[in-house]
Amino acid sequence: MPTPDQKLPDQKLVVGIASRALFDLSESHAVFEQQGEEAYCRYQIEHEDDPLQPGVAFHLVRKLLKLNTDPDAPRVEVILLSRNSSDTGLRIFNSIRHYQLDITRAVFTRGQSPFRYVAAFGIHLFLSADPEDVRQALEAGFAAATILPSNVGQPTNAGDQLRIAFDGDAVLFSDEAERVYKEGGLQAFTDNETQSAHEPLSGGPFKNFLAMLHHIQSEYPADTSPIRTALVTARGAPAHERVIRTLRHWGIRIDESLFLAGMPKGPFLQAFGADIFFDDQRKHCDSARLHVPTGHVPHGVANEAAAK
Repeated sequence: MPTPDQKLPDQKLVVGIASRALFDLSESHAVFEQQGEEAYCRYQIEHEDDPLQPGVAFHLVRKLLKLNTDPDAPRVEVILLSRNSSDTGLRIFNSIRHYQLDITRAVFTRGQSPFRYVAAFGIHLFLSADPEDVRQALEAGFAAATILPSNVGQPTNAGDQLRIAFDGDAVLFSDEAERVYKEGGLQAFTDNETQSAHEPLSGGPFKNFLAMLHHIQSEYPADTSPIRTALVTARGAPAHERVIRTLRHWGIRIDESLFLAGMPKGPFLQAFGADIFFDDQRKHCDSARLHVPTGHVPHGVANEAAAK
């Protein structure tokens, strides 16, 4: 199976998204949970001409597709990966057409995990409402996140600029520093990061995705880029230095860096206007999703106990 690191940097960015992340399927999913698959199928067929309401990741996808200013050289492709059958999935495609989303490729697996097609499509980012599918993608080396329920509605950043925020440890970077914190506490973490300030951190599951965003950004002057990125981390000084030097070592630009030293991230993400935020710790995600669309990255030491 090819890994994301084998993708060439000049390839288009490929995002795989589950139907329950793209659209609000809560009503039909309740039919499935309460009445079973047969009733769900009938419900979807009966309503297949009724457009679904936007889901948590809908505005993110719309902004991603707006990056394609040249139809002959698209920068981004979005692929639908759905556990629906093609029969019940017709409503989803009708909704895609209703909202004029340029999505032409799709997989319908009728209840099975669509994860096995992530590598075949060369996907750089996989967004799903199913935590197990996300874990499989992360274990295989792909950037992936579980889209969490949120009632934030329209993004605070209503313009066309795509704004994506990332946590640092276990998301952009490996969880090596976070392990020190878990094992030895804050002082041990601070001492380790101070001593290792000139040693770049290893890459985490979202390093390659950030690099793809950076590649698109590099086509524009900094002040006119259609993408803006932010690092929003619980780190504070002096643990900031290793992060800055790591990004410099990677040669990857990040536009804003917020070192919050443990403060709640939600209000800052809202101020940034994030179209989505990625974090490995569920407590930070639960706070963030009150303010912005949020993806939980079940990776690293903070998630090992939950995975057992």
